[in-house]
Amino acid sequence: MSLKQLTIYIFCIQAYSAKYTPNWKSLDSRPLPPWYDEAKFGIFIHWGVFSVPSFHSEWFWNYWKLQKIPDVVSYMDKNYSPDFTYADFASQFTVEFFNPREWAEILQASGARYVVLTSKHCEGFTNWPSKYSFNWNSNATGPNRDLVGEFSSAIREKTNLKLGLYHCLSEWFNPLYLSDKEANFTTNDFVKFKIMPELYELVSKYKPELLWSDLCEKKGPASYWTSREFLTWLYNESPVKETVVTNDRWCDVCLCKHGGYHTCTDRYNPGTLQKHKWENCMTIDQRSWGYRRNANIEDYLSVHEIITTFASTISCGGNMLMNIGPTKDGIIMPIFEERLRQFGSWLKVNEEAVYGTVPWSHQHDSLTKDIWYTMRKTDNEGTVVYAIVLSWPVQSVLSLFEPLATPVTQVTMLGYQGQFSWIPAEYQGIYIDVPTISWNKLPSRWAWIFKLTFIDN
Repeated sequence: MSLKQLTIYIFCIQAYSAKYTPNWKSLDSRPLPPWYDEAKFGIFIHWGVFSVPSFHSEWFWNYWKLQKIPDVVSYMDKNYSPDFTYADFASQFTVEFFNPREWAEILQASGARYVVLTSKHCEGFTNWPSKYSFNWNSNATGPNRDLVGEFSSAIREKTNLKLGLYHCLSEWFNPLYLSDKEANFTTNDFVKFKIMPELYELVSKYKPELLWSDLCEKKGPASYWTSREFLTWLYNESPVKETVVTNDRWCDVCLCKHGGYHTCTDRYNPGTLQKHKWENCMTIDQRSWGYRRNANIEDYLSVHEIITTFASTISCGGNMLMNIGPTKDGIIMPIFEERLRQFGSWLKVNEEAVYGTVPWSHQHDSLTKDIWYTMRKTDNEGTVVYAIVLSWPVQSVLSLFEPLATPVTQVTMLGYQGQFSWIPAEYQGIYIDVPTISWNKLPSRWAWIFKLTFIDN
């Protein structure tokens, strides 16, 4: 039995035999389903009524009416009548070009192993015909379509990606929520009559294998949200109880403490190995999660910057969840599609060093900058260490301080034929001879992965 098979077997035994109770000690003891750690890379999709103004960010309503951010207020004053409300944007959320099968093909090409679609953001608008959101949902106004349903069907029919759904517990302007907040969360009518029925409906209907919970306001204890009771049902009785993965945004103090894996903060990337599984949720557009019509080209990460973020993330034991923001029409803009396909082409060459790997004893090289490590153990090769090289060696020699090589160590490059000669460094590590290679013969344009095989005795 391989290590991977043994891990899955142990998880199944623990998951099937356990009955979780509504307290954090019990819930946090649930093993993380193995598929999530092996996946390494997912796509986040922020899409909703905020995609209509597509100005400033997905927090447009909050910035307009609560924080009164000057440029947002000015934008509304100049372009809309005084009696225009945020709800009026919903009819313009038309999604007429939304083709879930086209989306599925683009997402598959990215190399992602899971995708997380916004089912409901802080504005409260549900992208499915929720019985608990009445006329504020995608089937009652705007698209007049079940967006979550169409998307989930396409993902399952056309790809091998795991389906995830983002759901925000709090809603900025819901009267029930505002009433509970005014009462210092001593009442929970909002949770009882809106949020929990909605969540049970979402999971039962679409069966997501990842539930990405969020709080637009980090307020309210777990007892108010009844998060522990919901997670108990999710792990014990739900239709996805054996495979579902959850994050850590279930109450005001849950971040980096409770849940299946930790997100801690947006764009969390500690640069060091963490004791608990974690995720770096980040954006291609560095200034927003939702689509912005007035974004500048320099606001978007280059594919090299994306690979750099990814390398540091997986080397330290994390997953990267990379966000795109479609338009109100349902289009994944060319800049996003290009980045997804570029990253996917890099992953196709270098997937051996990514999927199913684990952190090595060293996360990055202490001698040469811009080098991160992953590793795996194989039945026929023994220990294999992968050095993710973000900058091509300028002196035809790649100096690695961390690897302790033996005479039988072999050095190759993923996607490139042949072995590389090497010699031991003076004090520690190795010098790899990197001959002059024309750019058109290199397996990648942005980063390269050297494979060091340490044949075990």
